[in-house]
Amino acid sequence: MRRTADRIRHAISFEVIALAIITPLGAWVFDTALRDMGVVTVVSATIATGWNYLYNLLFDHAMLRRRGDVHKTPAIRVLHAVLFEAGLLVVLIPFIALFLGVSLWTAFVMDVAFAGFYLVYAFCFNWAYDVIFPIPDPKGAKG
Repeated sequence: MRRTADRIRHAISFEVIALAIITPLGAWVFDTALRDMGVVTVVSATIATGWNYLYNLLFDHAMLRRRGDVHKTPAIRVLHAVLFEAGLLVVLIPFIALFLGVSLWTAFVMDVAFAGFYLVYAFCFNWAYDVIFPIPDPKGAKG
């Protein structure tokens, strides 16, 4: 299991590298000023982080009330992921539309593109992170 310091390094490096990629990429793809896209990506990442904490807390409490435990079956994990993204869309679409002065549809397309990026990025980042910073053997054995 990873230590707290490693988890903090993971979380910070995940966000910093993602923002360094998605900000100029988003500005280029959506023909938006880099400064404006920077505000959108930083605010969106901040909102997503806060929403992640709140959503997981609320979801776990709901599971405890309904089921008596927080064990997630594969079906519940799918529901969990879909509801998380839907909730994030509800918050981010109006922000993106208002800040960039675009339609709700354009903001929706942008947000879906960001979500697609993060899906692929998270897979690649976490794989690379595990290679660069392997999870310590709990028994301390080498080899």
